[in-house]
Amino acid sequence: MIEAASSLDSAGNERSSMYSKRHLFCYKALLCIVFSGLLLSSVGAQTSNLEITATGSQEATQSILTPIKVLQGDELLNKLGSTLGATLANELGVSATGYGTGSSRPVIRGLEGSRVQILQNGLSVGDVSNISQDHAVGNNMQNAHQVEILRGAAALLYGSGSSGGLVNVVNDRILTNLPDRPTGAINTSYETVNNGRAGSLEVDGAHGSVAVHVDTAINNANNYRIPGSSTQSQGEPVGAWTVPPAGNGGNNFTGKLPNSYSNQNNLGLGVSYIGENGYTGVSVERLNNNYGIPTPEGGSINQSQNRYDLQHQTRDPLDGFSSLKFSAANSNYNHTEFNNTGEATALWKNLANEARFELAHNPLLGWKGSFGAQVTTASLNASQIGTGSYAIVPPTKTLSNALFWIEEGKWNSLQGNLGLRYNNVAQNPNTSTPLVSQDTAAGTQTPSITLLNRNFNLLSYSAGGLWSFIQGHGIGIAYTVSQRAPSAQELYSYGAHESTATFDIGNPNLNKEISNNLELNLQKNIGLLRGKASIYANRFNNYIYGYYTGNSISNGGQDGNGFSVVTSQQAAATIKGVEGELTYNWHEQGLGGRVFGDASQGSFDAGGNLPLQPAPRLGAELAHQRNGWLTNAAYIYSYQQNRLASWEQGPAPSYNLLNAGVSYTERIQQVNWTVYLNMKNLLNEQIRYATTPMAVRLYAPQPGRSLMLGLRGTF
Repeated sequence: MIEAASSLDSAGNERSSMYSKRHLFCYKALLCIVFSGLLLSSVGAQTSNLEITATGSQEATQSILTPIKVLQGDELLNKLGSTLGATLANELGVSATGYGTGSSRPVIRGLEGSRVQILQNGLSVGDVSNISQDHAVGNNMQNAHQVEILRGAAALLYGSGSSGGLVNVVNDRILTNLPDRPTGAINTSYETVNNGRAGSLEVDGAHGSVAVHVDTAINNANNYRIPGSSTQSQGEPVGAWTVPPAGNGGNNFTGKLPNSYSNQNNLGLGVSYIGENGYTGVSVERLNNNYGIPTPEGGSINQSQNRYDLQHQTRDPLDGFSSLKFSAANSNYNHTEFNNTGEATALWKNLANEARFELAHNPLLGWKGSFGAQVTTASLNASQIGTGSYAIVPPTKTLSNALFWIEEGKWNSLQGNLGLRYNNVAQNPNTSTPLVSQDTAAGTQTPSITLLNRNFNLLSYSAGGLWSFIQGHGIGIAYTVSQRAPSAQELYSYGAHESTATFDIGNPNLNKEISNNLELNLQKNIGLLRGKASIYANRFNNYIYGYYTGNSISNGGQDGNGFSVVTSQQAAATIKGVEGELTYNWHEQGLGGRVFGDASQGSFDAGGNLPLQPAPRLGAELAHQRNGWLTNAAYIYSYQQNRLASWEQGPAPSYNLLNAGVSYTERIQQVNWTVYLNMKNLLNEQIRYATTPMAVRLYAPQPGRSLMLGLRGTF
């Protein structure tokens, strides 16, 4: 039966006055640094538009006014991690989750999971990483050419409900231009902290009008070393889940952290026909990923995915229109979860299909834009394996039909953009599936939720403007309303989840979640000294979150015994934040520098803090590039996070992160060879992300000091 351990109020979390002062100081320091630099800097060349692709090709399709980050070239190679979250963890406004080195997703402005959609070449990645942080993103970063972060009107092109934003990983597997000769890249590296061995290869070629791309990658790493001991010392626990005390030889480790290994590989092939007026291409990919789950209970996940893509573009298809694009993807995803004895405990499957077309028109009365439609279907099934098997999430079919439209115009010193997206989302569970069997719960527990078919009509829209009040200087405003349907897991889950040590209970009566985001930004984009700053407020109606009830499962030592009960709930909530950066001669020859910072605060309107919120950060970077040499160093100070939800244990400690790198490139015959050394966490600090659930944050710090030596060749 479910035993009450404590009675908790989801809004009952005390605030520390000392932390409030530090938090306020961080806001003020960040604003002073950025705004003073913007206002005092010199004026130079003309303003330029920032463009995105989000199409899997190199061509730009839209420019937007809201902040966006594009990682590519040397910057991407220097920051590349084994996961998407690790790659983006130190970007402005972006933090990450961290289940060891095997699984990590980006957290954007305090939002994660379903509120941050992950795309591959403009289409959904098709995995289940948005359901739980221990589920890895279904892509391989070793072959990524570009990573884009989209917000505002641009995000409405690809999905509704992405109130945090979208992340698009571009690998150019389907070529859109004919290479005039065989080209490619090879990379190999070794990392000390986990005996990590990685290698990748890609080759592009053409025969007549047919272009071919082949890529493969492998990344194997053992358990990583940690500074100090694994278990963070804590005060009295708040909820039912308790941290093993220091000195408990079974759960407190020094040296290497158990179950922190990761082994992944992939193989991809793309073929495209390229003509005078466009291209048509197909691709196929196989991904395998086997990684450990570093929790006190231990365990691992074996993940695999087959993915098939189709892309087509016709340029100037009709009078008044510049391009017609069609893309589709099919992904067959599954992963098996194992306990610490190697016994399979759960099987997750997701079969996803997606198709979209987009028609872009020529400029009309100062406006240019595109409109289109998108259809997505997914069949999700998560079941427990073994005696007394049951459905953790019942087989659920999700159907999403969408229409979208985005426009941007420019008139002298004024720019504006508009975005609109309508979605109809249907969630249809198999109502005959038993959620919990009598054997599993020793005859004492019966399902407490009723499976209902749900249908949601979602209308999301965005409007923004930018005024260039001085040449190269602009001030902008953007307002976005984003509506999200509850996921199948939030509606229908009912079962034990080993990796988070929770018994998750969905709520089939959840309403749609509505985000109202208002943002002001200031930018300078000319001269040696450039910068941008943003301040925003994101108000949620019916914010969906997992609430730790203070109850625990007691079922005679069977599956889920002792796990905390977590239920899906809704409440009004608000996230407020500020972020900004100043750069000097950045990404150019010679010496360049960057200072930056971000801070956000999420709270329930009734009082208390949102769970899994990132801590404020300040940082600086230096880089020098000349004559084939590139050296760089980055320092980040993350404040202690005391603003925790009432059921979270804390604090999440502050940390100092120092990374550095040096590389040298020399062209030998037709190949540019680069030897590089990347150094991470040089201060050997214990780093625990506040964005990671307690089961991992309190037990498993991030890797300690590490050196990576590699050789890369491009031809």
